Amino acid sequence: MTTTPRSPAAPPPSPAAGIPEPAGGPVAELLWRAVSAGDEYAATAAVLAALDAGADPESLLLESVAPVQARVGREWAANRMTVAQEHAATAINDRVVAAVAHHPASRGRPDRGRITVACVNGEWHALPARLLAEVLRLRGWRVDFLGAQVPAPHLIAHLHLTGPDAVALSSSIPTRLPTAHATITACQAAGTPVLAGGAAFGPDGRYARLLGADAWAADAVRRRRCRRARCGSRAAPVRHPADRLPHLADQEYTHVTRDAPRLVRDTLAGLEARIPAMRGYTDAQRRHTAEDIAHIVDFLATALYTGDPRLFTGFLTWTGGILTARGVPAATLRPALDRLAGMLGDFPRALATLDEARRALDTAFPPAPAAPETTGPRPPRGRRPGS
Repeated sequence: MTTTPRSPAAPPPSPAAGIPEPAGGPVAELLWRAVSAGDEYAATAAVLAALDAGADPESLLLESVAPVQARVGREWAANRMTVAQEHAATAINDRVVAAVAHHPASRGRPDRGRITVACVNGEWHALPARLLAEVLRLRGWRVDFLGAQVPAPHLIAHLHLTGPDAVALSSSIPTRLPTAHATITACQAAGTPVLAGGAAFGPDGRYARLLGADAWAADAVRRRRCRRARCGSRAAPVRHPADRLPHLADQEYTHVTRDAPRLVRDTLAGLEARIPAMRGYTDAQRRHTAEDIAHIVDFLATALYTGDPRLFTGFLTWTGGILTARGVPAATLRPALDRLAGMLGDFPRALATLDEARRALDTAFPPAPAAPETTGPRPPRGRRPGS
């Protein structure tokens, strides 16, 4: 199940989570047509022509580029855009952002301080962070944009080297939240406030607060306001993870994470015993199904880390919607959940989370009349929740 990012207590949002819906302006429409056709030259020409005509660079980024990227995510989720088309569209939008950044209308003098913008290690969705970095530059900040997948030790070394006023930490994939927590703590220990953003931190920033970030905002506009208020302030006192997450004392997260390979292996074996058609899978199909199960286990573990079952139920119901759009019954997820529950009988929080997810699936996708099982849990290939 390579699904995206994008999610939390609600269905994972599109790649540009928190960004406004397309306003329907002429530049956004021209950009959408070019991006959906895979035409990089038409896409950059549309925004450059607007800049030449006097358009505000920040408005172009936030009211044209970002909403178009959000639409790309929705089109993929609805099965109206292939994975290859989505990747191409995202790459084109990244080039468009660069074109806006290099236009003479975007040049200014950084006079408001310095900010580092980086993605959590393991987070490859860099476009939301890139949009933020360019908006901050337009607002007069000196920005160090470090891109996707920045390991915490390298980020901390950069902070010591450059001494920024704040770190803007971005993540779209909820399963990176434990890593984000460690990174937030390390940055604060280095004396740098952390401003969190992205779909991984929840639709209302609940996980940013839970993990101790100094501020959170859903999008570049609101994050800009956060920075006005917070930059230059001292980081919050560093607290031990157990202080914020006392439920981790039961070690369920630790055990599920440690045993993840076995859980995936035994779940796959149980599904093959229960669903005869799976015994005829090719090696590639079997490998892909194991990867899908691994994503389910990863999201379960993350829900145990945060203590919030909604993170897992949101992922499952979102995945059910993705499957349904592709003609695969959401009920194909149920056997994997049943098998996991059978193996996690000694973990009450994990069992309660699995039960809640099954109820949520049944509510969102009422079970059809009983029919012979013929398929395993095969969510679509090509991307992960949150991208």
